[in-house]
Amino acid sequence: MFRLFRHTKQLCCFQMKQTLQKPLWPLPFSALVKQNSFSTDSIQSLQTISPWPKDVGILALEVYFPFQYVEQSELEKYDGVESGKYTIGLGQKQMGFCAAHEDINSLCLTVVQHLVERNNLCWDSIGRLEVGTETIIDKSKAVKTVLMQLFQDSGNTDIEGIDTTNACYGGTASLFNSADWVESSSWDGRYALVVCGDIAVYATGNARPTGGAGAVAMLVGPNAPLTLERGLRGTHMEHVYDFYKPDLASEYPMVDGQLSIQCYFQALDQCYATYRKKIESQWQKAGISKLCTLEDFQFMIFHTPFCKLVQKSFARILLNDFLASHKSDTDSGIYNGLKDFSNVKLEETYFNREVDKAFQKASHELFKQKTQPSLFLSARNGNMYTPSVYGCLTSLLAQYSAKQLAGSRIGVFSYGSGLAASMFSLKVSQNSDPGSPLEKLVSSLSDLEARLGSRKCVSPEKFSEILKVREDTHNSVDHIPHGSKDDLFPGTWYLEQVDEKHRRKYARKPV
Repeated sequence: MFRLFRHTKQLCCFQMKQTLQKPLWPLPFSALVKQNSFSTDSIQSLQTISPWPKDVGILALEVYFPFQYVEQSELEKYDGVESGKYTIGLGQKQMGFCAAHEDINSLCLTVVQHLVERNNLCWDSIGRLEVGTETIIDKSKAVKTVLMQLFQDSGNTDIEGIDTTNACYGGTASLFNSADWVESSSWDGRYALVVCGDIAVYATGNARPTGGAGAVAMLVGPNAPLTLERGLRGTHMEHVYDFYKPDLASEYPMVDGQLSIQCYFQALDQCYATYRKKIESQWQKAGISKLCTLEDFQFMIFHTPFCKLVQKSFARILLNDFLASHKSDTDSGIYNGLKDFSNVKLEETYFNREVDKAFQKASHELFKQKTQPSLFLSARNGNMYTPSVYGCLTSLLAQYSAKQLAGSRIGVFSYGSGLAASMFSLKVSQNSDPGSPLEKLVSSLSDLEARLGSRKCVSPEKFSEILKVREDTHNSVDHIPHGSKDDLFPGTWYLEQVDEKHRRKYARKPV
């Protein structure tokens, strides 16, 4: 096994030289900055030339999910529910899960290590590190502080950022913060790293099949192949008890399922309305007078508690478009046959089956084109909480070529209970040439299907047994967590020991 600090200094120095001499993505002021330094004077000189770094967004992306999973169809039989309740009703195929020797720290250690290694980055090239998570194992010590151990050999301790928590929204808040840092006077020219990670587990019952686990890491900087479109964020925040975790002695949440779905739809309506106003305002300033609709997004991805909810949400976007257009043609085209719904009120349709059925049918082909490909990972791994919507982004990028994605706009809806939600958009670079940042990003995710196919399938009986051990040992001290290293992907970090003072020690499975 590899201990946490056994990174060879020779390798680190080699990576540093390679990165600084030939960066993976050149910084906009690379000619002004000396190698191995980040000059404030140089940054000030740059700002007199251009007030904004160009095309700030996602440069690289890495995803981690557990090695073990359970089949949802087998779980239906084990739970004694009707066939199709989980597979059709929820739209789920499989569910990944963690044994007790994986925690939020180990998940995040793994995904950060993999992103840095797979992209030949230098640990010195990161100047901000933000973690979005709702999996809290310490009321004071941040996951980010644990990740700082990875930077120890490089000597890089000048890294801003900390953990952000609000249910499944923390990752999006971290992404916004990181992009804002790059576009601020505090930016020193280095990359920002956003980490989203969670372990979603539920007590035995109806909610358990909506669990999952995983982590996503995103490298943020200028000249990105996925650019955050400036000024296009629609946000809705409100005080609601739809899903929350007041019992600090348990991993299990309190959930009001119906209220949570209503809140999700309500937030979607509000965020979409705000986003449309902002993009339509930008268009008007450019001399373009038109309504923003689904047609203006080549792809649309959503936070995914379960896949069926996303299909309903996509249909709801179409409902919003339909009600916003006063001249909808209900005799032909996509709105054909929807005339009877012309006067419905959005707030009265959250659980209206007729509306839901009609708009799911009307949006079916668009859903298959714009959103269904993004559910590839979610259907097979389950809800990852904060990484969920970015797992959908990973799925989308993994199933298309750079040429097919080039120039497209990806709408993103992120939701966190309690509640906090945003809709924003990513603009994909036009350059899909071999060796371009976009081609590199897409190629780095091409192994997603193979990785999912290499996992270990576990029986529902074994799955329940493992989760019971996890429940019984949650917050235990002075013990070695239960779980076999054979049930981990190569290169995965895991929890090796918890001492009598709750201090956690981690090790890495050999690559």
